[in-house]
Amino acid sequence: MTSSSFNNVPGLQILASKDLVHWEIVDAAIRYRLPGYQEGDKVTGNFVWAPAIREHDGQLYIYYGDPDRGIYCVRSKPLTSNLSPLTFPLKWEEPVLVIPAKGYIDPCPLWDEDGRVWLSHGVAGSRFGLKSVLLMAELNADGLSVKVPSRIIFDGHAEHPTSEGTKLYKRNGYYYIMHPAGGVATGWQVVQRSRNIYGPYELKITLAQGKTDVNGPHQGGWVETAEGEHWFIHFQDVGVAGRIVHMQPMKWVNDWPVMGRNGEPISEWKVESGKLKEKTYANFAHRDEFDKGELGLDWQWAGGRVKPQWFFCDAANSQLRLYSAPREADEFMPNLLLQKIPAVAFTATARVRFMPNKDKKMAGAEQAGMIVFGRKSFTLEVPVTDEWCYMRLVMDNHQQGQFYTSQDGKKWIKSGELFQAKEGHWIGAQVGLFCTRDNRKFNDAGWLDVDWFEIEL
Repeated sequence: MTSSSFNNVPGLQILASKDLVHWEIVDAAIRYRLPGYQEGDKVTGNFVWAPAIREHDGQLYIYYGDPDRGIYCVRSKPLTSNLSPLTFPLKWEEPVLVIPAKGYIDPCPLWDEDGRVWLSHGVAGSRFGLKSVLLMAELNADGLSVKVPSRIIFDGHAEHPTSEGTKLYKRNGYYYIMHPAGGVATGWQVVQRSRNIYGPYELKITLAQGKTDVNGPHQGGWVETAEGEHWFIHFQDVGVAGRIVHMQPMKWVNDWPVMGRNGEPISEWKVESGKLKEKTYANFAHRDEFDKGELGLDWQWAGGRVKPQWFFCDAANSQLRLYSAPREADEFMPNLLLQKIPAVAFTATARVRFMPNKDKKMAGAEQAGMIVFGRKSFTLEVPVTDEWCYMRLVMDNHQQGQFYTSQDGKKWIKSGELFQAKEGHWIGAQVGLFCTRDNRKFNDAGWLDVDWFEIEL
């Protein structure tokens, strides 16, 4: 599974699971720099939107839309003939700009039985000047260039506004386009089918909130397991905590998918063929001791690229060192080191030491600490004592946060007021660490040492 990663790097994180419930981040298809990024670009909320991941002829393909540049494909190096189990991380080829076009987003490929390659996609009205329409293109056999340009095959203005997020399939001679409509937080799932790739298509609403508490159940994909089970994987937008992944049971009736419980999301389901022993809400709560020579894949930088002067993974001392980096023109900190919020309520704790540059010319230029990053950000700064101390964030079920500090990790003192966290641009809020400075010119930097970072649910 993969998902939108926007301006974060590594981008296109890859998750793997053996039961569709317990997931692990195992890889990232874009490691160091976002395709098309130029120094100084405004990054927040841009770049990597709504991907689709597919296997074809022994390779994994990920197509995604960059609303300002077009549709990209990132392809793995050829896999072994036995695709199960895969060994991660994989080797990935350089991203290819398949369709240069402003406003093209949400693509999905289909390799047809006759060798033809199709690509469905949506558009971003903010760049395209039109929204709520879906398009189809034909690609060349390698899937990396256009054979027949995109044309509109569906207009959802009347009954299905904000149609986007396409997923393309073929079954029993029908082409299926599964896509959301109605908006991220309040919409529904539409399925269209036709015997002809260009239509006309007939459609049904196959999943909607109804009387449940699962708002906006859509923007997902159909999965068929080796045991013959059918599932629809989708998200629910819950604001600050981001977009929570759900799985709905699915069956086919008269060549139409029936999702959830007669088209409404289910909250619990007995898995007949699986052997699930526990109910999990999030899989990534952990303690990072920084005892490896590189950062774990759950960490992401906010600034569209990775610079070597931002950090040092000091495995010998089991520490991470973050060097101060200048803020950009809009006061954005490109070297923010962040993680996705793992649940509505959680606690994040770190043991840290701030060592600013001692030159008098740099006095007051540097700050470091913990951050909750979103459309509005909240920070806890580390005191300049050169001593180890502890920082903590406690987030409650109302997504209100409170910072704390401690000298010994036992006695905690509140720092600042209780705050209401704010979601980010297209995503939930993120939690992490920062070490920054103003734009004074100097040839060295101070740093934040991090002994460990822990998230508990």
